Amino acid sequence: MTSWRNRLSTVYRSAQDLYAESIEPKNIKQDINRYINRELSWLDFNDRVLALASDENVPLLERCRFVAICSSNLDEFYQIRVAALKDQVAGDISTKTPDGRSPLDQLREITARTQSFVQRQEDVWTKELLPQLELFDVRVQSWSQLSANEKTELSKDFDQRIFPVLTPLAVDPAHPFPYISNLALNLAVVASDPNSGEQRFARLKIPKNMSRFMRVGKSNNFVLLEELIAANLSRLFQGMTIEQCFVFRVTRNADLSLDDEDAEDLLAAVEVELRRRRFGRAVRLEVPHGTAQSVIDLMCEELELEADDVTYHHSVIEMSSLAQIASLDISGLRFQPWPPLTAGRLAAAEFNGQSIFQVIRERQLLVHHPHESFASSVETFVEQASNDPKVQSIKMTLYRTSGDSSIAKYLVRAAESGKQVAVVLEIKARFDEARNIAWAKELEYAGVHVTYGIVGLKTHSKCILVVREDGDQMRRYVHIGTGNYNSTTARMYEDIGFFTCEEAIGADATELFNYLTGYAREPDYQRLFVAPSTLFLILQLLMRCMRQVMLV
Repeated sequence: MTSWRNRLSTVYRSAQDLYAESIEPKNIKQDINRYINRELSWLDFNDRVLALASDENVPLLERCRFVAICSSNLDEFYQIRVAALKDQVAGDISTKTPDGRSPLDQLREITARTQSFVQRQEDVWTKELLPQLELFDVRVQSWSQLSANEKTELSKDFDQRIFPVLTPLAVDPAHPFPYISNLALNLAVVASDPNSGEQRFARLKIPKNMSRFMRVGKSNNFVLLEELIAANLSRLFQGMTIEQCFVFRVTRNADLSLDDEDAEDLLAAVEVELRRRRFGRAVRLEVPHGTAQSVIDLMCEELELEADDVTYHHSVIEMSSLAQIASLDISGLRFQPWPPLTAGRLAAAEFNGQSIFQVIRERQLLVHHPHESFASSVETFVEQASNDPKVQSIKMTLYRTSGDSSIAKYLVRAAESGKQVAVVLEIKARFDEARNIAWAKELEYAGVHVTYGIVGLKTHSKCILVVREDGDQMRRYVHIGTGNYNSTTARMYEDIGFFTCEEAIGADATELFNYLTGYAREPDYQRLFVAPSTLFLILQLLMRCMRQVMLV
């Protein structure tokens, strides 16, 4: 109990100091050891994800999935956060963070920790997971381990399906160094002419629309796609001698450099930036250990990278592809699928032929996803609102949604039936910009009023406001939730959804949407806390609660 109170007291004092600092800034240097670096803290988070891959209490294939998640997490980290630090260094910005690190200091620490992380990640895969997978007859073999018949069959598959889509790009005076697209897997090939002895470097992009792990026969034995291609390079470089061949990958800056305050048309500006993103500056090069230094130097020179930007691998480059192994259907090696339940009151209402609006009128409803179904709660709420002739309007925020979003389709249906439908759609949601732009255009075409939120901010709130003529009065029904209105991720991520028709909350939601779509000062809300203006109010409230706990 004493230890628990001490920890809580420490957190409380930190919160007090944070609030005091916001009002009267102190000399940061005096408190330098009390700050956690934002970027290094993220690496700590990814370490915790990797720890799950070593947890023997986690099913084996799910452990493979955590290795894949680590890899995709690190890719995003480099595309956004490392890229931002590199931009600061390039701009001669040396301002230190509260923990006392300059952008260059942070990059150096990230480089060292990333190489260590990659080594540990590969050790988990090669020393822990692969041997255990073999106990269940799942093997990832090298080309040299295959039998003659297996090689023959795979080479036939190469000739029929893979060879026609490959395009080797040589580098010589007539062929400049090719553009290497972001996160694409490539083979670097050094070939020589046996007659003249002349050497040429060539790049071969590995197709993304093919399985990375090629099945050997009908078993759960696999060989990597790049090994199959490497074994058949003579078909692509006929008459040449292959001196070197190795896999490499380039990571580029994928953040949007968008000044939405100066953009006359935000939608058009984001579309332009998305096209520019494809040609973002390179920030990382991944190569196998043992790669010839002369080839690394060539690629670094062409990609404008430094030696510290190179990450070396002993095992598979781009381990996010292990999601394919993690998806194998082997009994007992994956988590038991959880069939989502329909919340009890909603199930009873459906059985009795009642609408979700009747349920909410009786009393407020709280649902817990994915334990309780997103489809039978949130999606049903929007579906019934779109079909109900008594509903006058639907207003909604959309941050991330799936490509086949049922909710977006219900909004289109509602607008086409004559209802007033307004959507605040965040087209700057990172890596979902293209999908959101497509939905924005489709919604506008159907007659939905689409806006893009507040200039200079991202609209992360998850809120739906339905106005319905109930006979006794015009009533406002509100859904407020965590997470996103995304039916795919709602099956995996833990979130809370709250349904209410309380008048004060309905009035606040109305004011919120007027603020998001119109032109006015932010109102004083009765019940809602809306960031960023009320963040410190929330902090004060938390401190008061903690003070009360300390007094118990």
